[in-house]
Amino acid sequence: MLLLSEPQKPAELADRLRDTYAVTTEFLSDVIRQTCRRFPSTGQSGKTARVERLIQSGAWTDAAMALIELELPQWQIRRIVYDEGEWHCALSRQRELPEWIDQSIEARHADLPLAILMTFVDAQRASTPSIRTSVPTVPREVNPLYEPVCCDNFT
Repeated sequence: MLLLSEPQKPAELADRLRDTYAVTTEFLSDVIRQTCRRFPSTGQSGKTARVERLIQSGAWTDAAMALIELELPQWQIRRIVYDEGEWHCALSRQRELPEWIDQSIEARHADLPLAILMTFVDAQRASTPSIRTSVPTVPREVNPLYEPVCCDNFT
């Protein structure tokens, strides 16, 4: 269980979601712990209590949709489709736009709640402001295989 207590990168969480076959209370609690900034919310205690009730009752699909409503109020489910054994889910900020113009977040999985959670995690990642400078940074790690080479022609 050491893996669950360490902070994980968003890519690692996406890999865990893709490789999971079914949602459990512990798994969903871990996803909430790693991605949700507003949970538990004191200003929205009714929505937080609803998510907790849905998780306790095992209503994974409704819990995933309630998480989107609580954490990403500007995002809406654009499409949920079952095709060839997989659920395809798309979230969008502007559902009214034609699909070819809209920049939606899409994911697919054999399990519907996991497909919704995958789009939730991707939308959460897209919604977080990036802390980047205008100038690229140089990694501070020293590569042990790096050796400077002088390539001037001294003749």
